[in-house]
Amino acid sequence: MTASFFPVTYSTLACDALVSIVLLNFELADVTSCKLWHRGLSDVYLVETLSNQSYVLRVSHAHWRTKSEIDFELELLVFLQQRQIPVARPLRTIDEQLSIEIEAPEGKRYAALFDFAPGQVPLGDLSKDQGQKLGETIGRLHEVATDFHSLANRQPLTLDYLLDDSLEAIAPFLQHRPQDHDYLVETISEVKQKLQGMPKDPPFWSVCWGDPHSGNVHFTDDNHVTLFDFDQCGYGWRAFEIAKFLHVSARTGMQKTVRDSFLEGYQTVQPVTPEEEDSMQPFSQAAHIWQWSIGLKSAKVHDNCRLDDSYFSHRLRQLKMLSSPAWELF
Repeated sequence: MTASFFPVTYSTLACDALVSIVLLNFELADVTSCKLWHRGLSDVYLVETLSNQSYVLRVSHAHWRTKSEIDFELELLVFLQQRQIPVARPLRTIDEQLSIEIEAPEGKRYAALFDFAPGQVPLGDLSKDQGQKLGETIGRLHEVATDFHSLANRQPLTLDYLLDDSLEAIAPFLQHRPQDHDYLVETISEVKQKLQGMPKDPPFWSVCWGDPHSGNVHFTDDNHVTLFDFDQCGYGWRAFEIAKFLHVSARTGMQKTVRDSFLEGYQTVQPVTPEEEDSMQPFSQAAHIWQWSIGLKSAKVHDNCRLDDSYFSHRLRQLKMLSSPAWELF
């Protein structure tokens, strides 16, 4: 009888197999440890070698990114590093590839290996000096990324993608809450109206990191910063990137003085126009809605128990606060 396997939506790849099949494609010293470190939009493994070097092996989820989208991200990171932007470097395989295809039970997944970013996530969140350094670094990233070009395709961070596609993902969960559904539709319409006419040319439109927050950076003791996790990158408005940082920072309780220092650091590299300043609030609402839809797609695969009424009520309360005049005090 021919062996058959039950259909799979998501699988956890065995560490031993990653070492013996995937990591052999890289010029590494003997691997002494490989462990699943974090499960998010991708699976992240911490790899350690006999020479005391640490690396991060990231394995995409089959439902999240195509090979072309992953190629775009990895090519962007190589480009940024070549232009002295401090990002975690993707390593090439022995045959010069940036990713390795894995035939997982649920479909094709792609593994990429990165240098471990020196330092650590800031304890107790960013200081004012770190906020300024991060703002300056993202300003430089946007400045040089206007010259980046790739044959790979990546979904640009347009309003249709950030808002309309997100509404399509969220709406089915609000069918039994028609007032909340209508509020979300109305908010998206208002946000799009406020952001009409935002320019799509440099320096206002560049490649964005897509997920700028203190959990995706490491700082060393001497304040050297390294950015990582560009899984949500794409062409977009630099004002959206800034607003997304402000949105996540406010939501997690970061002090306003640190957020201000971030903006000051950014503007040492690139001044922000008054029109961009006015766009920060609607862009923060767009960021919230986009992150909501991404969280839904992930929870549907891993953690459906989260998707109860309290989850949606909490998200809607946050959106209403972001719509208020006191949104920066969120």
